[in-house]
Amino acid sequence: MNQYRRKHQDSHARQIIIVLVVLLCALIFITRLFFLQVLNDSYKDNADSNAFLKKTIYPARGLIYDRNNNLIVSNQPVYDVMLIMREMVDFDTLGFCNTLNITKAEFDDRIKDIKNKRKNPGYSRYTPQVFMSQISTSSYGLLQEKMFRFPGVLTQQRVLRKYSMPHGAHALGNVGEVSQKQIDEDSYYVRGDYKGQSGVEKTYENELRGEKGVEILLRDVHGRIKGKYMDGAKDINPVSGKNLTMGLDMELQRYGELLMNGKMGSIVAIEPSTGEILALVSSPSYDPALLVGRERSANYARLLKDKKRPLFDRPVMAQYPPGSTFKLVQALIFQEEGIINANTAFPCKRGYYYTKTRKMGCHEHKSPLDLAGSIQHSCNAYYGYALRDFLDLNLDKYGSTDNAYNVWRNYVMSMGFGLPLGIDFPNEKGGTIYKSTTYDKIYGKNRWKSSTIISTSIGQGEILATPIQIANLAALIANKGYFYTPHIIKKIEGGEIDEKYRTKHVVDIKEKHFDVVQYGMELAVKKGTARFGQIDSLVFCGKTGTAQNPHGEDHSIFMGFAPKENPQIAIAVYVENSGFGATWAVPIASLMIEKYLHGSISAKRLHIEKRMMESVIEPKAKESEKK
Repeated sequence: MNQYRRKHQDSHARQIIIVLVVLLCALIFITRLFFLQVLNDSYKDNADSNAFLKKTIYPARGLIYDRNNNLIVSNQPVYDVMLIMREMVDFDTLGFCNTLNITKAEFDDRIKDIKNKRKNPGYSRYTPQVFMSQISTSSYGLLQEKMFRFPGVLTQQRVLRKYSMPHGAHALGNVGEVSQKQIDEDSYYVRGDYKGQSGVEKTYENELRGEKGVEILLRDVHGRIKGKYMDGAKDINPVSGKNLTMGLDMELQRYGELLMNGKMGSIVAIEPSTGEILALVSSPSYDPALLVGRERSANYARLLKDKKRPLFDRPVMAQYPPGSTFKLVQALIFQEEGIINANTAFPCKRGYYYTKTRKMGCHEHKSPLDLAGSIQHSCNAYYGYALRDFLDLNLDKYGSTDNAYNVWRNYVMSMGFGLPLGIDFPNEKGGTIYKSTTYDKIYGKNRWKSSTIISTSIGQGEILATPIQIANLAALIANKGYFYTPHIIKKIEGGEIDEKYRTKHVVDIKEKHFDVVQYGMELAVKKGTARFGQIDSLVFCGKTGTAQNPHGEDHSIFMGFAPKENPQIAIAVYVENSGFGATWAVPIASLMIEKYLHGSISAKRLHIEKRMMESVIEPKAKESEKK
């Protein structure tokens, strides 16, 4: 009986084991099916590709116009060659290579890159993969004639940018193939897509790119295209990108680039009443068409190696001491704080002795000068005395030099210095305005005063600003106390520019204090340091500056606005390694103003225009650096 029970138990155990094995096999089989059909895209890709071919239809990228509705950036068609690897049976590789004018080794390398899932994470042998981008129209025509010899090959139409003139490269920006990082950051993009990489193209990428469409084609059992699936009922039409209208005047932009030919520096022109950027010249520049098409990478590498840095966007990225243009900021602050008024005068005798050991030089002019005269003749001593009175002689009001400095710094920051302005442009720098705590770390708490940082009174020392910040200062003074954040785009098709570009920024300085500053700037142009920039029948205001350059000749600066009444243009010009502001920056700025307001240059000033366009300024090292 016990033996029978044992045999029965063994038989039952074997049955259980067999059932468990069957269940386990079934579970494995079901799990595998679930993985293949639900989790793994390759099964779905295989099934879909047997019946359908889904082609991405790329939208037309938005067009870009200048402020006068001239078409500046448009599109031109190009074609990418795509491969479906599983369909490349009886493939005429040599004929394919000859048609596209590539070697067999290049073909093998491209195939290897396509299959490399590290370089091409979205690889599938069932779906189209980019083999070659942007083939020429002639190559496309040859390929179409021989397509029957290359199973698995199809073409994809895209668009490249086309420029109406070889100017404005930094402002317009460029479009390039997306990196893997950009693909990871935005699921809109796949390998081979293009995206704005700089300038307006980058900032307004979402508006310009549009929305992709899909065309679904029906295959037969041999993979041949039989037409549209459901007569195109399931197709998704692409949506073109939005057109943009810039504030840029491209004729003025072109003129500015011609004036800056052979020089390093920048021109920024702004419409004070709106904040719209009229010109954004970075010199040296380049033809934007160089960064389009198959030669883009080679041209970019060449520009990147150029020692004059043509890819560097000087108007928004270069940071210089503002020099004497900063005296206008000081004049406004010191008036508002009651340190000076229009009649306040300080002495200056070709050299300003602050203490027995500190001297701040100046140039020959009458002494003493009132406030307007100090702007007209750009007196250094005037602002050294005023800074002393503000930081050191008002302790009853401010409590300490630290506190007085912080009041001063808050004013300066409110005028658009020390931080990026927030323009609609990538890579903007903010300049430098030290905190009082930074001076504490350098010199020690309560161990510094106006004489320690005397250079800041005339825009030197630790102060740095970008050209666009100086142009914005000109707009602020033109408006007598407010500015709009500078911006390149004036209008977006079917929408509006960001609210922040339509918001007025008002500084806490009374309007009356701007009157004497404007008057001093008017005198500077009429019979002061900027008198070489006079324009017949036009009253305009300006201020020269010289930014110290530790590596060579100083930088020439001019900022101003015109006309004085109802200003239409505010401008800042920087010419690197060229000496005093009056030498180069003043005539360039005045020519830009005359061109914009009058449409042409008067006959008696054509010799100035010719000299500016033909002169070449090569950077020179200082004697101390040559040794």
